[in-house]
Amino acid sequence: MTTTGRVARIWIYPVKSLGGTARDRVHLAPAGPEGDRAYTVVDAASGEVVRGRHAPGLAEVTPSGDPDADGHTVAEVLGRPVRVEPASGGSGADVAAVHLVSRQAIDRAAVGDVPEGCSADDPRANVLLELPGDNERSWVGRTVRIGSAELHVTRTPKHCLGVYAEVRQPGDIAVGDPVSLLGD
Repeated sequence: MTTTGRVARIWIYPVKSLGGTARDRVHLAPAGPEGDRAYTVVDAASGEVVRGRHAPGLAEVTPSGDPDADGHTVAEVLGRPVRVEPASGGSGADVAAVHLVSRQAIDRAAVGDVPEGCSADDPRANVLLELPGDNERSWVGRTVRIGSAELHVTRTPKHCLGVYAEVRQPGDIAVGDPVSLLGD
């Protein structure tokens, strides 16, 4: 096991596509951080899930924790009736349980060092890492221990910042925890 960095920040997004909430610690369950993307915004007329890529203003809305109040706020932002409902299966995560990104990747993107065909937009990651001598993109196929959790890194996201991981061993993670690569 090689320690490669530390957890700098933890974010959950209680309502998919809405703004995030910083946490000092969180439990990583098999579906991801508890409380992350537990609710989705649904168009009241069609019943379709409203996604942030079709309604960019959603990311500016900070959820209150009250689905009815959040639905009212989102309806005002979008100018149409919506509901905030529990996510199907308990999580609205699209691709993987956890999204990791390093501060170094964000800094590189800010100065234009972004892989071809990728975007430097806000990655909406769950865990921001401080990796002074490493690049998380090299972890695909590897297992990472953070706190008492183990994550298997599965792939890079389409927008290219960070990596996606599945929870191999549920556990608690906290800001300041060491990030260690296991000898896979």
